[in-house]
Amino acid sequence: MAGGRFSASHEWIVVEGDKATVGISDFAQAQLGDVVFLELPKVGTRITPGESFGVIESVKAASDLYSPAAGTIVDVNEKLTTSPDLVNSDPYGAGWLVKIQVEGEPEGLLSEAEYSAGPGAGH
Repeated sequence: MAGGRFSASHEWIVVEGDKATVGISDFAQAQLGDVVFLELPKVGTRITPGESFGVIESVKAASDLYSPAAGTIVDVNEKLTTSPDLVNSDPYGAGWLVKIQVEGEPEGLLSEAEYSAGPGAGH
């Protein structure tokens, strides 16, 4: 994923200017199994790094989603309401979760190589 960074909690972020797209990694969706429901924040919600901003539920488990950056939610992937399986089939594309108006540069994130060698080992 070109230009993407990863959190240790398996979220990815791609920053373009002052906006960023956030999703979960391919490794995370594979560990969760079939995603059946997502609880995502409303547009306008302010988030901070490491803060839970939603929940992802699969046939195996429910997990919190954690923000990799500070900012305000400016868009939510409404397609996931009726097609949560997009997270499984296209986690870096159509399965994105939210878009954020970022405040400052996200810090403490891993490059794809670092993530693949550590928290996302095996993918």
